[in-house]
Amino acid sequence: MLVVMGMGRRDDLIAILTEAVSNMLGWLSYVVAKDAKDENTIWITEVWDSKESHDASLSLPSVTKAISAAKPMISAFGNQVITTSVGGYGLPATKPR
Repeated sequence: MLVVMGMGRRDDLIAILTEAVSNMLGWLSYVVAKDAKDENTIWITEVWDSKESHDASLSLPSVTKAISAAKPMISAFGNQVITTSVGGYGLPATKPR
């Protein structure tokens, strides 16, 4: 969950986060969603094939540019949960590691 700094900036942050979307190695899913109850909150759900793929993505130019542009708009991070995907609709079945 991200909390947006300043009223009316949520859509600006969403634009930055969705414009940076590209096919990245190991990236299975990326969803940016508006919180239904709080107009200053955004939820982001990412699914990766491995922690290593996610870590590698953080050094890509498009990602570092998006992070730099988004940081000033974010007042808080919260509710980070790390899970291990095992399958589901829209995701390939994965083998336990």
